[in-house]
Amino acid sequence: MQNLIPTIPSLQDLTLSAALQRRIDGKTKPLGALGQLERLMLRLGMILGSETPVLREPQLMVFAGDHGLARRGVSAYPSDVTWQMVENFLAGGAAVSGLARQHDLTLTVVDAGVAHDFAPRAGLIVAKIAPGTADSSEQPAMTAEQCAEAITAGKNLLAQRPGNALLLGEMGIGNTSSAALLLARLQDLPIADCTGRGTGLDDAALQRKVATLGAVLQRHAKATEPLAALAGFGGFEIAMMVGAVLQAALERRVIVVDGFIAGAAVLVAARLQPALLERCVFAHRSMEAGHPLMLDALNAEPLLDLGLRLGEGSGAALAWPLLQSACKILSEMASFESAGVSQQD
Repeated sequence: MQNLIPTIPSLQDLTLSAALQRRIDGKTKPLGALGQLERLMLRLGMILGSETPVLREPQLMVFAGDHGLARRGVSAYPSDVTWQMVENFLAGGAAVSGLARQHDLTLTVVDAGVAHDFAPRAGLIVAKIAPGTADSSEQPAMTAEQCAEAITAGKNLLAQRPGNALLLGEMGIGNTSSAALLLARLQDLPIADCTGRGTGLDDAALQRKVATLGAVLQRHAKATEPLAALAGFGGFEIAMMVGAVLQAALERRVIVVDGFIAGAAVLVAARLQPALLERCVFAHRSMEAGHPLMLDALNAEPLLDLGLRLGEGSGAALAWPLLQSACKILSEMASFESAGVSQQD
């Protein structure tokens, strides 16, 4: 456990925090006039340890995996869509592909456990733990060893990437079920409150999904600790994101959290090392029913609220220009003193 989960120290630095706040307040604007953007400036400065933070070589990593539970009808789409969407990412045709090109984000797709064999090519990392998790309605989605292997792989993959910012993305038919199960268990919430329509279930299918997930929770009633819950409910892509988040936090990178499933990975990681939340920027509030509860659990203030429920890192990519703007303002916006502008009395 000690080698698997690194110790993440707090970023608390009263001197730097005060210096950043003075710099923000001294810009040519009324106090607080840039609202949430000012809180983002402060957070970025604290994460990167600078009054003039610079974002370098951002890495958008989309982790993909299949879920055995998908065979229980918890998704409106068949599991084959997972590998087909991976091919779409690699061909440059997905929403996140276009956003990555627009914002000069390095897009890497990670096969964490897709039930398909991909041909090697640029932009793809095959780190497959197994061709999909087990059916968590019958047994744990992962063994403890598989869970640890996935976390370790996520840590190692991130450590090999350059830059100081990680944008989280994912793909996996059935993974809103895993995220809902993790939220319900780790926050002790009713599963019905945590469960949404995912890929677009109708009312009857949603009720069946809630019933299925309730039975899964009962089967794994003893899986209460974060790693036990992660192994019990899956998936490989979520576990690999947990590892990537832990490594990014250890390296003091900015972690841009996408939506519900990425939030579930951060929730698990934060239960293991709470200080990593100081390194996180939450991109958006999604339409998935459990996402507001997830954000509350993480004490998160999302940047955008656009009614998104696509996943794949699209919200993180859309929020990225706000992080760039925050850094630009900190570095380039004049102060009252330098501009010769009178301050309020």
